[in-house]
Parts: sequence; structure tokens; C-alpha cells
Amino acid sequence: MRTTRTSAKAATQKKEFPLSQVGVVAFVGAAGTGKSQRASQVARQYGIDFVIDDGLLVSKGRIMAGKSAKSEKNLVRAIRRALFEDPRHRQEVVGFLSAHAPCKVLIIATSDSMMGKIVERLGLSRPEKVVDIAEVASREEINNALKERREKRQHVVPVSRTQIQRNFAGKLVDQLKDLFKKDRLDETRTVVKPPFSFDGQVTIDPEAVRDMVRRLIAPGGYVQQAREINVLPDGDGLNISLVVDIRVGNANALYVARLLQKRLNVGLSFFTGMDVKRVNISINEVVL
Repeated sequence: MRTTRTSAKAATQKKEFPLSQVGVVAFVGAAGTGKSQRASQVARQYGIDFVIDDGLLVSKGRIMAGKSAKSEKNLVRAIRRALFEDPRHRQEVVGFLSAHAPCKVLIIATSDSMMGKIVERLGLSRPEKVVDIAEVASREEINNALKERREKRQHVVPVSRTQIQRNFAGKLVDQLKDLFKKDRLDETRTVVKPPFSFDGQVTIDPEAVRDMVRRLIAPGGYVQQAREINVLPDGDGLNISLVVDIRVGNANALYVARLLQKRLNVGLSFFTGMDVKRVNISINEVVL
């Protein structure tokens, strides 16, 4: 009996290996600068086991877990996919990393902010090293990659063509030739053309956000009237300021205000794909 219990305990410990044992290296650069094309180079340099790129967890050209943001059919959904906002998607990747710890993962991101969000959502440690694209590519190479992106709207995905065919919504273009092996194909990189552009910034009309606010505060009947709804862009996020008359019923005003804050924070983040940095609720009148 003792042996059985010990074996079961050991199996559980192995299955639930702490994510603190997953080492993290980040590879950061603006969209279209050639990060995915150089990911294998960086991975070799730092002894990386797995690469996270646009929602996918890959190893040696094979998809191990996750789903590509380039499989989505609009940009907001793609952003949410790349940031692991879907619980099932997130748990699939977390579960795989937990089962294979200790290991080392390379996170490809367009900014330090994006990298931080991915690390936080997956419950990983802060990166031990952040590699900038300028450290592994010359200014001329980066400019050429940016020009290629603008003109052809093509992306490099660090997985083989046979793998990406089952996980992509746009057009498969080509495979990259290995720079170190003449006339041979590098099976770990595929050139694709997504159904929409990943470049630039997402802009959402403030009136559309105000309509979302009105719908999100309606359930429960606490809001008698929304007198003012102000939407203030803040970098890549939003600040919301709301002046309302409320009906409290059996609740109190503080409870209602916090409930509205939570609804707006969660709801707007989900529907817009943007960070909601602040929600200010001002109560003009309490209706009894």
C-alpha cells in the first residue's frame, strides 16, 4: 500500500510540475521586422525547447499546442488569440508546458507590453533575457523585411507547410530555403498571406465603445440613467469615465459601482481586444 501511494504522489508531482521551472527568453521587435524568420537562430543560441509565436507553441517546425492568430478572420480576434485570452487555448499551452517542465521557451512579441501580457496570462516567470531584433538583424535587413511586408503582405510562420495547412485561414505562399543548406528547403518555416493585415494599429470609434458601455451596464437594473460616458484613448488602451444615476435596491452604492467597474473592465477588454486601464464611476444620484 505504501508503494502505491508513493507512486501516485510521484506521478501527480510530475504531472503538475511548477511553471516556475519553465525558463523564458523573449524575442521582441515591431511587426514585419523578420522575427519569425530568425526565431530558429535565436532558439539555437539560447538552448530553447519551444517557441511561442502568435498563439502557437511550436518545436522544430511542429505545432505542439495552441492555435495560430493567423487562423482568425478578423484582427481583434487575432489579437485576443495571440494574447491567450481564450481560457481553453491558454490552458492547452499551460498544460503542455507543465507536463514538459523543466524546459525553456522563446516568446516572440511585437513589444515589451505584449511580451508582458503573454507571460502574465500563461503564469510564466519574467524573461531571463530579452533579445531585440536589432541584435540579430542589420538595419538593412530589417528595412528590407518591412518593405517586403508592406508590398506583399506576407508573413513567416515557424512551422512546416503540412502543419500550417490545418491551422490557417489565409493563403499558403511558399517555404523558405535554408540559408545554410544550398538548394534545400527549411521545413520549419512557411510563408503565408493572412486574410487581413496584421500591421498598424486597431482603431475603434469612441461612439461604438459608448454603445458597448450602455449594453454592459444594463443587466441587473442598477443603472437608472447614464448621464455621461467618456471614452479616452490611452496609448494601446482605454480609459472610461461614467456618470450615472443608480437604483440600489437591497445593495449599496459602493457594491453597484464596483460591479459596474468589473463588467466594463472585463467586457470591453473582451469585445475590443484593448486594455481597459481605468474605469471611473461617478454616482450623480441614488434612486430609492
